[in-house]
Amino acid sequence: MESGIRVATPADAGEVRRIYAPFCEDSAVTFEESVPDESEMVDRIEETLETYPWLVCERDGDVVGYAYASKLRKRRAYEWVVELSVYVAEDARRSGVGRALYESLFAVLERQGVRDAYAVTTLPNPATVRFHERLGFERFADFPRVGYTQGDWHDVRWWRREIATKPMDPERPDPFPEVRESADWDELVATGEPHLEFGDQDVVG
Repeated sequence: MESGIRVATPADAGEVRRIYAPFCEDSAVTFEESVPDESEMVDRIEETLETYPWLVCERDGDVVGYAYASKLRKRRAYEWVVELSVYVAEDARRSGVGRALYESLFAVLERQGVRDAYAVTTLPNPATVRFHERLGFERFADFPRVGYTQGDWHDVRWWRREIATKPMDPERPDPFPEVRESADWDELVATGEPHLEFGDQDVVG
């Protein structure tokens, strides 16, 4: 079975939407209650790639998972930190896809000059909690009963993972398109692929 990680394109919007839809319709994971249409997904991918990576994992030509980084907050002082998101198709879980995507994402973000990554998870979700703990995230803060969706109030947990140390006078991060021109780009984006070969156990939501 051939598999690999690459940068998303607008043509992936339909498969990205297919993976994302159950998380909107059947769970409280995202707090997004309506599934974005394919056009909206195209816009999200294109807008993200102007600054940050959006990666997909393929198996035999099908997208089975994706992960991306986004701005944590708008002000310039926050540009060295990002928020991460990762989603894996139901039939591809427990096969290392989530971990592989994150490891590649970490490598690209470090090259950009990003220093910290944050993730936000809806609770209860023990599988996602285990996943982030195994990937080296530290529990940062809990917000009890902060969101109402799917007929109930839900807690939210924030996680933090260091990407690189923080110098006293950091250079501003490079936009993703510049990093993508690196001579070793192919190796960089493939950083996480060995986890697909080894079949690490991961379930994310």
